[in-house]
Amino acid sequence: MTQSWGGSWSAEGWTVRLWAPEALRVDLILDGHEHPMTAQAGGFWSATVPARPGMGYRFRVDGETFPDPASRCQAGGVHDASRVTGPDDFPWQADWGGRDWSGAVLYELHLGAFTGEGTLSAATERLAELAELGFTAVELMPVGQWAGARGWGYDGVLPFALHPAYGRPDDLRRFVDRAHGLGLMVILDLVMNHFGPEGACLHRIAPAFFDRARHTPWGAAFDFAQAPVREYWIECAEYWLGSFRLDGLRLDAVHQIAGPGAETFLRTLAQRARVVDPGRAIHLIVEDERNEPTLRETSYDAAWNDDFHHAIHCLLTGESHGYYASFARDPMDDLARALLRGHVEEGQPRPGQPRPGQPRPGLTRPRGHPCAHLPTTAFVNATQTHDQIGNRARGERLLTLADPQGVRTAYALLLLSPYIPMVFMGEERGAITPFLFFADYAGELAEAVRKGRAAAFSEIAALGAEAPDPLAEGSFALSHLDWRDNDRARDWLDLTRRALAFRAARVVPLLASGPRLEAQVERRGPAALRAVWRFAAGTLRLALSMGTPDPAPCPPRGARFDLGRPGIDRFALSVGVEPG
Repeated sequence: MTQSWGGSWSAEGWTVRLWAPEALRVDLILDGHEHPMTAQAGGFWSATVPARPGMGYRFRVDGETFPDPASRCQAGGVHDASRVTGPDDFPWQADWGGRDWSGAVLYELHLGAFTGEGTLSAATERLAELAELGFTAVELMPVGQWAGARGWGYDGVLPFALHPAYGRPDDLRRFVDRAHGLGLMVILDLVMNHFGPEGACLHRIAPAFFDRARHTPWGAAFDFAQAPVREYWIECAEYWLGSFRLDGLRLDAVHQIAGPGAETFLRTLAQRARVVDPGRAIHLIVEDERNEPTLRETSYDAAWNDDFHHAIHCLLTGESHGYYASFARDPMDDLARALLRGHVEEGQPRPGQPRPGQPRPGLTRPRGHPCAHLPTTAFVNATQTHDQIGNRARGERLLTLADPQGVRTAYALLLLSPYIPMVFMGEERGAITPFLFFADYAGELAEAVRKGRAAAFSEIAALGAEAPDPLAEGSFALSHLDWRDNDRARDWLDLTRRALAFRAARVVPLLASGPRLEAQVERRGPAALRAVWRFAAGTLRLALSMGTPDPAPCPPRGARFDLGRPGIDRFALSVGVEPG
């Protein structure tokens, strides 16, 4: 299939294409030499020229010069020239056909804060430790290039280009090859709903790329009714999956991929992503705050499930602000519902939320539709994520907010329940280092970001404290993971290792046997419950106490995993699996 965006190689040389439907003239400036580009059907411009990998190039559109919005590699920052990249010829070593989704245990990490060096090379050296603990997949926060040297990655403007702070493209290939050699999948978080506030050039190259009738909370919305817009993002997905042999994608905030053409885009993206390499399983995850089942019913494997997180968080911390409001009313009941059905909010009116047609300030409308018919593997559960930690004023982890034994019990529940677990970096070792929001802007934009974060956390200032400055390099430094070996780390690592070994040996075979045949969850007093899930290959039973002992605990039968003493300890978990 002909590539619509960016550069590609053929027998004729190097061909580069750009969509600029309103332009009168477009030139390619390659290594200082000007080459007129030819207008083609549909608003594209093209040039085929002799080139060498490493050459710098730009586009001149009606007299204004830009980098390639589909650049695979930059000579420097987002405003600098793009570089010609060579054909893919990396010497892959791992013999890899992928892994079944039922065995997924995700480890979310930010490459810049995962190690002291903040590079792919340094992260590669840590992969063996994750595999030894029992993780089966690494989920990378976005790596597409954004303005500045540090950031979360969700403000990218060159989504095809690896951010140079992390290394070169072959460093990512070495990371993936090493992961595969250890049995680890690599999932990449991609942002296809907006560009960041600095360095996006498509606003001027192709204003038609954007939907003037719609705006996201983070920037201009894309017009997915335009075939070249859909193709841009689909080719971006194909590039990362194909050139880097990734095992899947997590699509950020798909609820903001909306308007005419959005449904076609998401369906086509899934179809084409899965055939990038027919010999390798590709897994697709969405973040969708609507709690909609449709994508998972048709073409996507799973969705992040914030409802599980919110129930756990409110249960352990007692917090009730913002989106925690409805989950703070009876978090144990919400946890029971999450274990039974997957999502908690499925379109029903709930205390703390307005009824349809009766919106109240500061609260959202009821959201979602019934999802209990989906397999348990269609939900990615977490007790901590980059969002839920980093969007707090001080970036606190759960261990600094709640009873440590309660946090341990919730963590074990996450790893052993029949949903797909995701751990945020450091959680496996009981980390208490914060993960703050950080960025690297200058001038008016920096001040706007600073003021915006301060306004969002005005209640902290009212208490005589301030949120850390997101633009300060120290905020980034504070967010680096602490790898020190101490008693707490060893205790948490041992729990992680034991729980994931039990999951691999006992729980995953149930999930691999097919969807749950039956599920039951019974409340046992104010803070205890029992749950049963029946699968074709056996039955999973669970007894949980989250602050009050079960008055009459019934130990699960079969192979057992216990944390605490059911019926005695305030926090306890007992899990049993019976085959057949």
